[in-house]
Amino acid sequence: MPQSTQKTQRKSKAAAKVIAESPAIPKPIAGILEENYMPYTMSVIVSRAIPEIDGLKPSHRKLLYMMYKMGLLTGPRRKSADVVGQTMQLNPHGEMAIYETLVRLTRANDALLHPLVDSKGSFGKHYSRDMAFAASRYTEVKLDAICAELFRDIDKDSVDFIDNYNGLMKEPVLLPSAYPNILTTPNQGIAVGMASRICSFNLREVCEAAIAYIKNPKTDLTKILLAPDFSTGGELIYNENEINAIYETGEGSFKLRAKYRYDKKNSCIEVYEIPYTTTIEAIIDKIAAMVKSGKLKDVTDVRDETDLNGLKIAIDIRRSSDHEVVMQRLFAQTTLMDSFSCNFNILVNGRPRTLGVAGILEEWLNFRTNCVKRRVAYELAGNKAKLNLLLGLEKVLLDIDKAIRIIRGTETEAMVIPNLMEGFDINKEQAEFIAEIRLRNLNHEYLLKRVNERDTLEKDIAGLTAALADPKKIGAIITAELRDIMKKHGKDRRTEIVRGAAPVLPAADLVEDYPLRMFLTAHSYLKKIPLSSLRMSGEHYLKEGDAVIQELDSTNKTELLLFSDKQNVYKIKCHEITDCKTSSMGEFTVNLLDAAEGERIVYMAPAGDYTGFMLFAFNNGKIAKVSMEAYATKQNRRKLINAYSDKAALVFAALIPEDTDFLAMRNNDKAMLFNTSLINPVTTKNSIGVQVFTLKKNSALSQVMTAERASAKFADPEYYRVDSIPSAGHFLSVKDK
Repeated sequence: MPQSTQKTQRKSKAAAKVIAESPAIPKPIAGILEENYMPYTMSVIVSRAIPEIDGLKPSHRKLLYMMYKMGLLTGPRRKSADVVGQTMQLNPHGEMAIYETLVRLTRANDALLHPLVDSKGSFGKHYSRDMAFAASRYTEVKLDAICAELFRDIDKDSVDFIDNYNGLMKEPVLLPSAYPNILTTPNQGIAVGMASRICSFNLREVCEAAIAYIKNPKTDLTKILLAPDFSTGGELIYNENEINAIYETGEGSFKLRAKYRYDKKNSCIEVYEIPYTTTIEAIIDKIAAMVKSGKLKDVTDVRDETDLNGLKIAIDIRRSSDHEVVMQRLFAQTTLMDSFSCNFNILVNGRPRTLGVAGILEEWLNFRTNCVKRRVAYELAGNKAKLNLLLGLEKVLLDIDKAIRIIRGTETEAMVIPNLMEGFDINKEQAEFIAEIRLRNLNHEYLLKRVNERDTLEKDIAGLTAALADPKKIGAIITAELRDIMKKHGKDRRTEIVRGAAPVLPAADLVEDYPLRMFLTAHSYLKKIPLSSLRMSGEHYLKEGDAVIQELDSTNKTELLLFSDKQNVYKIKCHEITDCKTSSMGEFTVNLLDAAEGERIVYMAPAGDYTGFMLFAFNNGKIAKVSMEAYATKQNRRKLINAYSDKAALVFAALIPEDTDFLAMRNNDKAMLFNTSLINPVTTKNSIGVQVFTLKKNSALSQVMTAERASAKFADPEYYRVDSIPSAGHFLSVKDK
């Protein structure tokens, strides 16, 4: 090896070692994102997720165009597997990805208001999560008749074509859709940093709106394009402000509601149309969960009875239940009523834009106008070329024998065209046309017929030239095509429009009401047991050392006030607490109320309409009578602090609807029976109260009990009655000791 080569290799190795050992130079994140992430982002936005002005994403367009090239617009159906395989020439994705795209476009799937693919076989259903489509080898497809309007004049240079991914085929950049397919085909896509969700509209209404827009761009589209329309039907709750916002900005939402009928004989609600945004299984699962949790006791069974006659969800209810109230509850708490959020984000000339309905019609009209102009220019060029040939034929008609002599007298084939051009003073195209005329057509009848076409061609050329120069004539052509499409493919609305706001039940009506009993334990466990379950229950299951300290009869709609030993009160609705049995330990209030660790609930009271008083007795002999209005709040607050005074230890708490008698004891040696009317009420929750029991040093108020309980424990409670406060009470009698 030469010495210079060895030196060069040693230098290269040394340089590589230095580079390997040197610390990496960090690149700025902005540069990395621009270099690596932005191309991916733009590819997803432009080539995958966002539909273009023809209403199609690239995957849809490639699939439909390949079916068009396969002759499936007029020919018989072909196996879906064949279509998927051919589409791979334009769309290099997996078989299942292409087939799933095809499935959604089919008539059998019911995803589109105006399906683009005629189908045979099982393609599942858009409204069912579990109804799977058959494999592609079992199903057959062809293009639906409406696709003729998508491909109208595609072979007349109406749109641009580009190379496919490997450069072996040409494919259209857009389809020359003769109607605003962007508004009749529902589309949803999530790109990088943006998304698109377009609802479908009725074809007839869309065409009428487009015609009106061509005549007057300032026309009120809400009078013509009434509201969105969906393949699954249902009811659209029409809110003028919401619809206007969507039409103007392309963003907003509206409510869709299921349709149902009531079978009085079998006490069964039959749902036969559901919102486009949900599925049968989602509805049934939600209803079943509500029934299982005890939140929907009116429903006894729910099942899917969908068959060849169409969708049906059967909901059996109790005969005593009002089916309208049950349905209103289901509308409020399940996807039997759902929202459709609109985001009319589409690609216009390769750029994403969020447009209202008028903006979409304007961009579609610009696109369609360009397509029609290109088609007219193509036909004009063809007619001019044909007229040019006929003008040459007219000259030859004057002396056919001369043309024959020129051809026969020409020694080489290459000189036939030049000799005809010189002999009749015609151009090259005319000479080639004459030279190609077959011998059988060299008769006067044929030649005269061809020459007589000249007048028709000249009229057509004049008309096409005028149309190309006059935008109104182009608009008239588009209008005529739209009227023809309306006549051939228009359908009645499927989604019914319901004017006015959707009926909303009061929150209380949405809750199942039934009698129950609440149990509070010393360790702050709360049990909610329906009375129907309590009758058949055994003894309470409690933690070791725990005991029930309070029972309360209530209903499922009652709001509870739970007072803790930290001077807090928590508000909770009974229906928010899970039903249980006596064999269950119940809900731990620290978790249920999100209370502090170690905080203990000491008393529970039904809020009712916040009338009456809360009575708080403290060990310092003071008692506070707080009006229940002090605990009422305008906001739906779940926790109130300073629920009672913290100046002394709480001995007793009770809710009293009105003034009544209580018996208080001091250190188990003195007692007094008093009426709460002696205590002035206050509205301050943490009031320290008034002195009721006069205490000596080292003495304390030890317990308070109701008059009913005192009657059971004392021989003569009236012996201890006092008429004024504060009072020292009376020593316990011998019998009571």
